[in-house]
Amino acid sequence: MPIPDYQSIMLPLLSLLSDLKEHPFRDMVETLSKTFQLTEEERKELLPSGQQAVFDNRVGWARTYLKKAGLIDSPKRGVNKITQRGLEVLSNKPKLINVKFLEQFPEFIEFKTTKKEVPEFEEKVVELNTQTPEETLEYSYQKIRKELARDLVNKVVNLPPSFFEKFVVELLVKMGYGGSIKDAGKAIGKTNDEGIDETIKEDKLGLDIIYIQAKRWQPRSVVGRPEIQKFVGALAGQGAKKGNIYNNIFIHKRSNGIHTKE
Repeated sequence: MPIPDYQSIMLPLLSLLSDLKEHPFRDMVETLSKTFQLTEEERKELLPSGQQAVFDNRVGWARTYLKKAGLIDSPKRGVNKITQRGLEVLSNKPKLINVKFLEQFPEFIEFKTTKKEVPEFEEKVVELNTQTPEETLEYSYQKIRKELARDLVNKVVNLPPSFFEKFVVELLVKMGYGGSIKDAGKAIGKTNDEGIDETIKEDKLGLDIIYIQAKRWQPRSVVGRPEIQKFVGALAGQGAKKGNIYNNIFIHKRSNGIHTKE
């Protein structure tokens, strides 16, 4: 079954604590994962940040909301226990415990009014989409990053070829090649350069040279055999033996014959 949202976890979590015992958070996560019959893959699914498992995050937020409503308590760090109010709630055999259900408790209303986890507009999105506040923030962040990346690619593709060639060199320098922009890149720019636009030193000593052919193909374009063969021919003219393709950029490493993907 799919990973349950944090509101669907609330009632099973409260029921788990009905034995009046103290339960460490990790034990609750493991027990609830079995309750929901999660697969190993679902248990390992991470938030966009890669810092926490999605299910762990949702159990954590379910626990936070129950605690703010006074249904559970934390006698010590990382440990939870049901309260008398929580027992009374379970005695009424609710079919579901969610944010709307918890709004009957003044402490929870106060928590929602004053809490600083997320802005109000994002909280409304959370309740609608059943994502935790942290998930909403992380997925929104990833969406913005993807849109920005797409806008940057479109802008770069439409800039003049001379700018794109310099852009490629600066990118490689930022990745750690060749030291500084001044001594790292060298534009060949000759009529008979046979398609090689730039060279760059692989390291600060300049022992290894990388030949570059910068092409502004549209995103996701397929580099055909004719272009590859043409570049291989250009490398041969420079005494090189191997070449490689990096996104919209042809790169060749000339040194000891090692063929690496840059």
